[in-house]
Amino acid sequence: MSAGSLKVALAQLDLLVGDVRGNLDRVLAESRRAAGLGADLVLFPELTLSGYPPEDLLFHRGLRAQVDAALTELATAVVSAEGDTSLPAVMVGYPEYEGSAGAPRIYNAAVLLQRGQEPARHRKSCLPNYRVFDEKRYFTAGTDATVVDIKGFRVGLLICEDIWEPEPARAALAAGAELLLVINASPYEQRKQRERERMLRQRVSEVGLPLAYVNLVGGQDELVFDGRSVVFDHDGEIVLRAGAFEEALVCVEFRREGPSREGRRGVTAHAVGTSPIAPELGPEESVYRALVLGVRDYVAKHGFPGVVMGLSGGVDSALTLAIARDALGPDRVQVVMMPSRYTSQMSIDDAAEQARTLGVAHGVISIEGMFESTLGALSEQFAGLKPDTTEENIQARCRGVLLMAISNKTGRMLLTTGNKSEMAVGYATLYGDMNGGFAPIKDCSKLLVYRLARYRNVLAHERGDFGGADAIPRRVIEREPTAELRHDQKDTDSLPAYEVLDAILEAFIEDDLSVDEIVARGFDRAVVGRVLDMVKRNEYKRRQAPPGIRVSRRAFGRDWRYPITNGYRR
Repeated sequence: MSAGSLKVALAQLDLLVGDVRGNLDRVLAESRRAAGLGADLVLFPELTLSGYPPEDLLFHRGLRAQVDAALTELATAVVSAEGDTSLPAVMVGYPEYEGSAGAPRIYNAAVLLQRGQEPARHRKSCLPNYRVFDEKRYFTAGTDATVVDIKGFRVGLLICEDIWEPEPARAALAAGAELLLVINASPYEQRKQRERERMLRQRVSEVGLPLAYVNLVGGQDELVFDGRSVVFDHDGEIVLRAGAFEEALVCVEFRREGPSREGRRGVTAHAVGTSPIAPELGPEESVYRALVLGVRDYVAKHGFPGVVMGLSGGVDSALTLAIARDALGPDRVQVVMMPSRYTSQMSIDDAAEQARTLGVAHGVISIEGMFESTLGALSEQFAGLKPDTTEENIQARCRGVLLMAISNKTGRMLLTTGNKSEMAVGYATLYGDMNGGFAPIKDCSKLLVYRLARYRNVLAHERGDFGGADAIPRRVIEREPTAELRHDQKDTDSLPAYEVLDAILEAFIEDDLSVDEIVARGFDRAVVGRVLDMVKRNEYKRRQAPPGIRVSRRAFGRDWRYPITNGYRR
């Protein structure tokens, strides 16, 4: 490369929290790949060496020792004469420990290593402490701007939240930066990429500098990181956007081309390679791909041989099956239909049809004998009492016993099929249909479930999957939703119509609106009050639910921390 240019590679990687050795190996391997592309510098995501978010692993002395050893090895490879002379400079995120092993200060840091130079370190100054983030629990904020010379370019280093506030970029500009490099671990939620790019464009407009933003990709417990690393030129135009929900190594070249508006020699950004700007995704495609990646990584990173799940003939389990099959392949997915006296032939037929179409192992186990035996065992206790939801819950728990037994015997993880609407109001059975290790659609409202099911069928026809058949039988999507736990049961027997329920839940859960504010949106006060009471009463159930993939602005899990016991009155 010429002296007037700087070629930067953005390594959008799927890393594993706590696997310091494995993460370091990825850094070394991708650095060698980047060298083959002629890169002068490679950017890696936030907290690359520990993975993100490491949470309380940060307090373990063993993690500190492994991170220190990894940094020493990386510096030897990049900086010293003993290292691999083919490696470019690297900017890598890591937890930096300062002070005694008993009570160190910990910084969310980045180190820039380049041959012949002392390491340059930047400490994240803006620590997010909202929604899914609680970095102030772990990290001390940095205070100083970090500007480094690389091949004659003055480069400002930033970490994730630093770019969401104006001060760090302005401080880097004041310290002489000509371009900004930002490493990130920004999790996915609906419409997040547009929000990111709007913010990045605003920051570029404030400082007049080009900016490269590399993001993490992959699933980590409830979070999915979507990648979509992006580069902006000094005028706020996107010149590069990496693909979503997949690893990538992409390059951008920064060049000196005339004076900037402040009179300095200007730096411009130019993508390297063809088709550098990956297209934006539609809302359903974006969510669906997040769910597929989240399931794939959760299963793979835990080492499960596959998954098992109940297939009821309803839309929730049908969508969960499609996601699991797309994530893992048909050979690693097993489904079981468990009919009772209340199960319709339509449900049995539709479940069998979908299993055949998707090519997954399918079995049928009737719960009628278990149900009858349980009722018989309880007959004395239930004498003189009318049937109610107790008998419905017994059926769900019979199914839960069978599925957990299969999971234990085969080692396959049990997937739970409940959606966000059900989780919100407690329309699910503890130790029954809530059993499982992972809940893929836990943060998908019922209406979103229907949209995703229709999307997957459209996708199947566009791709020519399944010989022209629907991925999810059309009748499953079109039928009125029912749990089939009593004769002629419909969800609307217990709940408002989902068009009403989901809108109220979104207003309360994601927007934190009061009863009066929700009513002002046109909803009946009595219905609003009933729904919010159900949400409040069922917090104890949600605390016992398996983790699931976060796709909304506020999911049940790490960014929902309501007290189980409380006297708040709406």
